[in-house]
Amino acid sequence: MQIGKTAEKAGVSKQSLQYYLMVGLLEPVEVTVSGRRMFDTESVDRIQLIHKLNQSGYPLRAIRELFIEREMLNKGAKK
Repeated sequence: MQIGKTAEKAGVSKQSLQYYLMVGLLEPVEVTVSGRRMFDTESVDRIQLIHKLNQSGYPLRAIRELFIEREMLNKGAKK
């Protein structure tokens, strides 16, 4: 899905989604030859989680740190 459709499905504005990308909370699953960023249903779930945590009072910096820690733990578990 392209960024607009992804934002719509996740229930956030396109600008919020672009900000999440800019601060490193989200990565596109694919970038097309023409430069379009593409997302999947897991991306939508992650965006919804980011939005809910932020609405609950967690700053985006803390959410990013949680995601980084989780990814590091997942990498350690795979070894």
